[in-house]
Amino acid sequence: MKEGFKRIYFLDELRGFALLAMVVHHALYDVGFVLGYGWGYAAFDFLCLFQPLFWGIFIITSGICSRLSRNTVKRGVIVLACGLAVTLVTAVIMPLIGITGAEIYFGILSCLGCCMIISGVLMKPLEKLNLLAGAAISILLFLLFYSVGSGSLLFGLIKLPQALYSTNLLMPLGFYKEGFFSADYFPLLPWLFMFMFGAFLGGYAKAGAFPQTLYKSRSKALQAIGRNSLWVYLLHQPILYAIMYMISFIQLIF
Repeated sequence: MKEGFKRIYFLDELRGFALLAMVVHHALYDVGFVLGYGWGYAAFDFLCLFQPLFWGIFIITSGICSRLSRNTVKRGVIVLACGLAVTLVTAVIMPLIGITGAEIYFGILSCLGCCMIISGVLMKPLEKLNLLAGAAISILLFLLFYSVGSGSLLFGLIKLPQALYSTNLLMPLGFYKEGFFSADYFPLLPWLFMFMFGAFLGGYAKAGAFPQTLYKSRSKALQAIGRNSLWVYLLHQPILYAIMYMISFIQLIF
């Protein structure tokens, strides 16, 4: 954070909660994927109903915090590099050792890294826009582009040209060929606008205008997870895989 800002502990706790929910969700998938237990897939599919809520929490809080960062563009480059490293491991290295079906192309880290860079570059001119108006426009654009993945705008009211979906080169934007798969996928359309919604809300945080109750500390554990969100994301799957394969090995022995 920039010097001189009071830490908004609620944001750390909220982001920590969303990350913890993500770890549990991924662990259930791994129970099905690695151990072969059907109940893991069943529980994972059920929790997918709530997944967009946690996505929204994580992306919005990241957008808010981007306004309090010392250097949003620099942090964005670091996060994007970590996202590319995740793609390298899951889509290149893991298949070489026989682990397939977990490939990640433009996952949450790649998306957030690009969002940080874009918002960091554009925020100066965008600061001239009223914060409330900017937040409202961001939500409207998010809703406009939400159905890009299904070939339309405004939830099917406006059909997009099929030529956009003839290649995976535009996959970071949300346009991809039939059969494209990514275990974690957050295209810039529409998620950039969810991030920008948070960034405009972050203007109120920057001005110290958040309710005072949000500055109170409630859960050190969730704060620790939220403050170290990048490391939690990078390390949770390798740790989960190690645990699952250890359990699988023990089951083979006994």
